[in-house]
Amino acid sequence: MSNTILNLAHSQPVLQTDVYHQSITVTWDFPIVFTRDIFAVSNEHFLQTLIRNEPDATHKLIVFLDEGVARSDSALISKIKSYCHRFDSLLNLVCDPVILPGGESVKNDPRWLTLIQETIFQHRLDRHSHVIAIGGGALLDAAGMAAAVSHRGIRHTRIPTTVLAQNDSGVGVKNGVNHFNQKNYMGTFAPPYAVINDYRFIEHLPAREKIAGMAEAIKVALIRDDKFYRWLEDNVDALISFDTDAMQHMIRRCAELHMNQISKGGDPFEMGSARPLDFGHWSAHKLEIMSGYNLRHGEAVAIGMSLDAHYSVLTGLLAQGEDERIYRLLERLGFTLWHDALGQSRSDGVPDVVAGIDDFQEHLGGDLTLTLLESIGKGKEVHQMDKQLIADSIEWLRLRHERPTFC
Repeated sequence: MSNTILNLAHSQPVLQTDVYHQSITVTWDFPIVFTRDIFAVSNEHFLQTLIRNEPDATHKLIVFLDEGVARSDSALISKIKSYCHRFDSLLNLVCDPVILPGGESVKNDPRWLTLIQETIFQHRLDRHSHVIAIGGGALLDAAGMAAAVSHRGIRHTRIPTTVLAQNDSGVGVKNGVNHFNQKNYMGTFAPPYAVINDYRFIEHLPAREKIAGMAEAIKVALIRDDKFYRWLEDNVDALISFDTDAMQHMIRRCAELHMNQISKGGDPFEMGSARPLDFGHWSAHKLEIMSGYNLRHGEAVAIGMSLDAHYSVLTGLLAQGEDERIYRLLERLGFTLWHDALGQSRSDGVPDVVAGIDDFQEHLGGDLTLTLLESIGKGKEVHQMDKQLIADSIEWLRLRHERPTFC
């Protein structure tokens, strides 16, 4: 019997292996509009943006609206409905705007993602329809996630209403929600159909939200544009008084730098091991979670940048004194550069926040790649960090918080 089996095996033909390499090039092109009062019937940018690919068709759309935005602008819902009614031959608003929580709560609780998907399904939106998200970055993330996975992708237009969303997250290509106590664990890379930055929304923001959004401008200036960083220093008084011209310039230049990295940086969907725009973020993401999201993202990033700036000095990358220069600017803008979560340590004395390094690496996989500072305006990628120097940097922040030396 064994000989028979052996002979049969020998008689089988040799399997031929063919390997094909499929190459697909996809060009993404979407407008990023900077305007004011987008739902004024005299402003046709919203209409023209949505109908640009099928100018003669009627476009179905659903609007998901941040409850904080709706509360601060009581006329907004009626303006949206009036606008769509004015152009009802081209825009079919299939239901009243759907109000959702703002902030990380919309990303932490899965029922909100489900609600968005159910609304899309109930109104039979298809891939030529539009999901419009009006709100802060968290709402844009959640609505973008739902749009990206419904019918494998429904057109998603973002209308960011915070400084942080207008100058950073809103012009990017990522969507996501939080899961397993990890920030943005579930998500997609799905470029939006359009981004519309309406400066009018910024005027309705609380001061804390305006300030928090400036952190990303500091970040991108530190790693990409020393001239912009000097402009931020020179215009700090205008920024802390929320001067209209200064705020608009800061938002637009910050957005431009983010857009440039995404379009020309060579890795828009983060297939490698690096997130080159995420200076100060490894600790920021962990601090957000450790604070129970009481820290705004921008507030956590400001702390993370201060931490990494001092660490860069300790390692000899960054010149002495530049960390204090960065600290002074952030402090002058109104950031509190300390949170008690920084003082939490494991039994071996290693700060709890250090776990953020592992989380950061796990999110992308591959080699650990973090951005530090080589000079103002120039980031440098590193592949390891010393836990003792991190602890020393935390202590540096603690001392400055307890005994402030800057005015």
